[in-house]
Amino acid sequence: MKKFYQNSSYQKPHSIGISLAAAIFITACASIPPPTEQLAVSKVAVSNASSAGGNEFAPLQLKSALDKMDGAERAMAAKDYLLARQLAEQAQADAQLAAATARSTQAQKAAKALQEGNRVLHQEIDRNIQYQ
Repeated sequence: MKKFYQNSSYQKPHSIGISLAAAIFITACASIPPPTEQLAVSKVAVSNASSAGGNEFAPLQLKSALDKMDGAERAMAAKDYLLARQLAEQAQADAQLAAATARSTQAQKAAKALQEGNRVLHQEIDRNIQYQ
């Protein structure tokens, strides 16, 4: 019966490989730059959504964007730049949705108001025609 022994020369390349992989991983994580530009773009998107009427017409989407911006800023402070970027991008998307929803709702209300105005004008025209 043959005995198989682990060769110490086998363990050295294996442990070197693991060390190399860990070093590459750490270097990759450390090389992620702070997403300051993404945070700025996301803040502008949140501000635009708020001024577009997001508080009134899209409160859930705007709150989600604000919460994610807060999380992104906390992640930046903790130097977790990957998470900060992800949250900032999500905040931007939520803010854009809030702005679009707010504008759409406002447009629908304006269209209904115009339709009501047209209906009243038609009634007035019909009434004037009857009295002539």
